Formats: sequence, C-alpha cells, structure tokens
Amino acid sequence: MPREFEDIVRRHSAMVYRLAFSRLRNAADAEDVCQTVFLRLHSAAPTFTDAEHERAWLLRTTVNCCTDLHRSAWKRRAELTDAVPDAGREDPRSDDAARALQDSELGRALGRLPDKMRLIVHLHYYEGFSTEEIARLVHCAPATVRSRLSRARTQLGKMLGK
Repeated sequence: MPREFEDIVRRHSAMVYRLAFSRLRNAADAEDVCQTVFLRLHSAAPTFTDAEHERAWLLRTTVNCCTDLHRSAWKRRAELTDAVPDAGREDPRSDDAARALQDSELGRALGRLPDKMRLIVHLHYYEGFSTEEIARLVHCAPATVRSRLSRARTQLGKMLGK
C-alpha cells in the first residue's frame, strides 16, 4: 500500500487542502486537516471501486475533519488569526490563482457565506462536481444543493453590489 498511498496523496492533496482552507479560512488549520485526512486514509486503508469513489471518500472525510475541528474545545477557546501562507513560502498545495481569489473582493465575499453554502459553491465551481454528486457527498437532496447554490449566488451578488 505505501506506493499506492503516496500516489493518492500526490493526486489529491491540493484538492483536500483547498476544501479545508475554503471551510476553515485558516492555512494552519487547513494543513492540520489535510494531514488528518491522509492519516485516516492510511489507517482505514479503504478499498475504492474507482477514482470517483476515492475522490468522494477524501472530500467527505475532509468535510468531517473540518466539522470536528470546529466542534473541538481547543478551537472554541483558542483565538487563532486567519493565516495566509507566506508569499515566499513554497507550498505545493496552494497556487497563485487560489491566493488571488482569497485576496479578491469575491474571495472575501465567499468567506462570509454560511459554511453549508460555501461548501456547495466550492464543490460545484472549484472541484467541478454536479449537483447530484454534491448531494451524495453532503447527504442531502439534489434540490437542496440547487437551492443553496441559487441562494449563494444571490447573496454573493448582494455582497458585491451586483
């Protein structure tokens, strides 16, 4: 499994990190969640039916780890600032486009969306999932996903003055 595990980490670490950062808005927490997700993968050693199953497992585990971090006593008590990866630091999981979005007016507006909406927007627009796929990942009806996407677009339009 070591070689297969390394391949999975290499293929999906950027996706896991982006989703964690999107949910947590903190680089250090996103890195912690990323490590936790891959530790769980290594410990559980699940058998995947195909690449889509592998990707869905990683995304669902990332969402669960982010939720666990939000619920933790440490997170409730600690006053952590929103950290952004240092501009000069080599970080293979972040790219210039992600940083530019985060620093943009749209990125700040996305950060103000409720978690459930931000997750669905991220999965749909940044990871390319259909509403049906997102519904399976977040355990809700496809109509709920479409409704949240519509509401998110409306809220973003209001925030951005459009």
